[in-house]
Amino acid sequence: MEENIQAIANVLQETGQAHHQAFIEVDGADDDWAIWYAEYLFGKLNDKLNTSLTRTELVVILVELDQKYKATNPDTHWSRFYATELIKRFN
Repeated sequence: MEENIQAIANVLQETGQAHHQAFIEVDGADDDWAIWYAEYLFGKLNDKLNTSLTRTELVVILVELDQKYKATNPDTHWSRFYATELIKRFN
């Protein structure tokens, strides 16, 4: 399980870096970040989770995870938190 968490966390970190680069002129600011993330993650995340989420479902899940992360303010990096929650949900 730890290996899966780290693999998904790595994909999420890669996505965050790519998003920041795509929006570098505004220092990564993007109110619709979840839509961009869902498009970037779509195939990669479905493969890692062995699921068939739609992009829309992924957007909703990412927003939910963001809200949960902000509400709980864990000591864990966001990508690891998201990865752990995704694995709990789909495995």
